[in-house]
Amino acid sequence: MVRLEDARRIIAAAEKKAQELGQPMNIAVADEGGNLVAHVRMDGAWLGSVDISIKKAFTARAFDITTQDLAKSAQPGGPFYGIHASNEGKVMIFAGGVPLRKNGKVVGAVGVSGGSGDQDHGVAVAGASAF
Repeated sequence: MVRLEDARRIIAAAEKKAQELGQPMNIAVADEGGNLVAHVRMDGAWLGSVDISIKKAFTARAFDITTQDLAKSAQPGGPFYGIHASNEGKVMIFAGGVPLRKNGKVVGAVGVSGGSGDQDHGVAVAGASAF
């Protein structure tokens, strides 16, 4: 279970990493059902990335895989090509979504958007490591 206090800790760790990179980010934390627990839009982060960060968290939880890894399989000719059109358009195949695991089970996810794919993924990993 991902509680609000967990989400706040995850967001704080992710914000710290984003600040180190000098890149404002949108950071979302979802629970086991892929539902939003908490979201932060850092000062200066792109408004358009709010929705993307939330959908990255949903995607990482819905498929229990990082969105970075899912993206590799979702390219033309890949086994999951077209997956981004599923789930009423809620699937994001950009790097930045990372599942949250507890005792080997996925119990939620963090989604980050606002920088390059590598930046988003790194900030999401930093957040997930605080869980």
